[in-house]
Amino acid sequence: MAAAASAAPVTSSSLLSRKGSSASSALGPIHASSPLPRFLRGGGRRMASSSFRSSRCGCPSAALAFRKPFVCSSSTSPVTSPSSSPLPSALLFDCDGVLVDTEKDGHRVSFNETFSERELGVSWDVQLYGELLKIGGGKERMTAYFNKTGWPVKAPKTEEERKDFIASLHKRKTDLFMVLIEKKLLPLRPGVERLIDEALAKGVKVAVCSTSNEKAVSAIVSFLLGPDRANKIAIFAGDVVPRKKPDPAIYLLAAETLGVDPASCVVVEDSAIGLSAAKAAGMKCIITKSGYTAEEDFVTADAVFDCIGDPPEARFDLSFCANLLQKQYVS
Repeated sequence: MAAAASAAPVTSSSLLSRKGSSASSALGPIHASSPLPRFLRGGGRRMASSSFRSSRCGCPSAALAFRKPFVCSSSTSPVTSPSSSPLPSALLFDCDGVLVDTEKDGHRVSFNETFSERELGVSWDVQLYGELLKIGGGKERMTAYFNKTGWPVKAPKTEEERKDFIASLHKRKTDLFMVLIEKKLLPLRPGVERLIDEALAKGVKVAVCSTSNEKAVSAIVSFLLGPDRANKIAIFAGDVVPRKKPDPAIYLLAAETLGVDPASCVVVEDSAIGLSAAKAAGMKCIITKSGYTAEEDFVTADAVFDCIGDPPEARFDLSFCANLLQKQYVS
């Protein structure tokens, strides 16, 4: 989802040139399609307000598809494609915002509880955290924030010690987040179980590819999807790759490990940085907008929906994913 007054402003070039920094190494190249958060550049972004409403399925209704000729609507039947279209070799899901809308009331809350426990004098409000989400990875998020605003008085002074400090904060944050998941206080988004079950039943490989801590992602999959599904779902998360989204490394690793062609994979994402990662990996990408991402630019997505959805408000199914691979859009 760290002496302070003398801290230099953080820019894309300074982040990338800070050799050995956990923020710079994991942020990877900064693309035009994935600018630094405005809190790093000055200013901030107002979150979606009146244009962001909930539909009956509990998803943002301000959606939908931008790419022509496909147009999404909240129809009562799933958008499907001809059954003759070859199925994807793998269906790859992001975790936070796709499986569960965890960011505002899950990760953000757990970060703030950790900061409070350590008496760091830091609290991330809803709008600020929305900007911070443009940086992939919780450790990278904290590092970039502290580099910009100044490190807390209780933080170590050397770069190496600060890495350990950030790691300890992130570990505690993950433990607090796990409690929320184990208590099932954060539900799966509509349609997630349906689409995963459909893929597994048809022999399509399923994986979750996330910048979040592997322990947290595994907990979401295990506790919310259940052990039977979890045993069939591969997880690629956290520091399994050195460069995080928008870098394509995690999606390329998933394809290689699963033994599939990236071009035969369909990714389900909710954010612009996730979309950039999927497209850079040469994969089709469907966006299901989440609370923090409703106003992001998804012009390069293959389809954009408010959610996956369950009947009678199912938005798309596995056949639609197969259709994307054949570039046969449904009107």
